Amino acid sequence: MDELSAQTRAEIKAIVDGLAPIDKTQIQLLARLSPAGRLMANIRAQRFVKAGLRGAFRKRFPELSQSELNMKVLAYLTPVRIEK
Repeated sequence: MDELSAQTRAEIKAIVDGLAPIDKTQIQLLARLSPAGRLMANIRAQRFVKAGLRGAFRKRFPELSQSELNMKVLAYLTPVRIEK
């Protein structure tokens, strides 16, 4: 692998310094789970985030139906944008 330039190293350090510290207890708990258990933990976390977004959108857009709110959450989380 090629050596990283000093600028690249500085960019990586700036990104890493901006991250939250590692939660060692959380890592240990996840390591004890089976692959299926880790997947379920991920799915539960994803559902929690989506519910939070749905609640925030419900407050911001009270006139939208549940399916419209779900579509807004999906659009927010989907990086692909389809041109109309």
